[in-house]
Amino acid sequence: MSTAAPARKDFLSVLDFDPSDLERCLEIAAQVKADRTLGRQAPTSAALAGRHIAMLFEKASLRTRSTFEIAVVELGGNVVSLQPEAALGKREPVADVARNLERWVDGIVIRTFSQRVLEEFARAAPRMRVINALSDDQHPCQALADVMTLREQWGPLRGRTVAYVGDGNNVAVSLVHATLMLGVNIHVVSPDGYQLPDWAVQQAAAASRHGARLRLFSDAADGVAGADAVYTDTWTSMGQEAEAERRRQVFAPYQVNDALMSHAKPGALFMHCLPAHRGEEVTADVFESAASVVFDQAENRLHVQKALLVMLVAAAHA
Repeated sequence: MSTAAPARKDFLSVLDFDPSDLERCLEIAAQVKADRTLGRQAPTSAALAGRHIAMLFEKASLRTRSTFEIAVVELGGNVVSLQPEAALGKREPVADVARNLERWVDGIVIRTFSQRVLEEFARAAPRMRVINALSDDQHPCQALADVMTLREQWGPLRGRTVAYVGDGNNVAVSLVHATLMLGVNIHVVSPDGYQLPDWAVQQAAAASRHGARLRLFSDAADGVAGADAVYTDTWTSMGQEAEAERRRQVFAPYQVNDALMSHAKPGALFMHCLPAHRGEEVTADVFESAASVVFDQAENRLHVQKALLVMLVAAAHA
């Protein structure tokens, strides 16, 4: 199992990986998951020994922050928790914050609103690894967990089809990147005005491998037809609370329920990045069904993020 560092020092987007990086990340994630029962005897238990990883979270987080902090500790590193009000440009320029931090820490995990902030951090600190823990544009760590979960369920992924139903948001963008890069067809099903951004559609064409296709739909049943997995997300993301009532009206025909799942292939999986709102984007029956792998996705956040840290930080200091 090769743990060589990727060509790019940061992970701000799934597209910062080439296909071989993505495959290697998933292989490492599977191995560290299998090794977790070994505790301090695991081969990677000292991978970050003597290394410091900062956590800078401007948005609320359960899964991402918990799993990153556990990942750093289980890899033998130290977690440095930062106050966002002191570190995201309110007291001093973002670039100055980054230039300070790279003198002290080896990597930083940032959850923020603006992808631009992540890019500014990365440019200003050439020695520090920067990981996107969610921005308004992309959520690449979630996509890694998603495709790891699909591999566990299906084995080889090429030629499969995933239907994403809902807002063409950050989760959708990163899911499109990861699935297409692995040869998985992706259907994005959204109401008018909430489709995948044009820039993401353009990126998709370059990311696609092995003949995988992105198709856009406005009719939910058409988009889900023949899919091997159906994925949805909350209709109102962080920062969009003022739009919540309007979004409930617009997205109501896109609820994932038994009727919609019946259009997918028999045995199709149900996926959700969480938190979920039962009775809105998904019914309780579907969420709690045997088809649901949502908590597998959540668990796998830990393992893919450990793999990321091994590849980006540990390999850079090997």
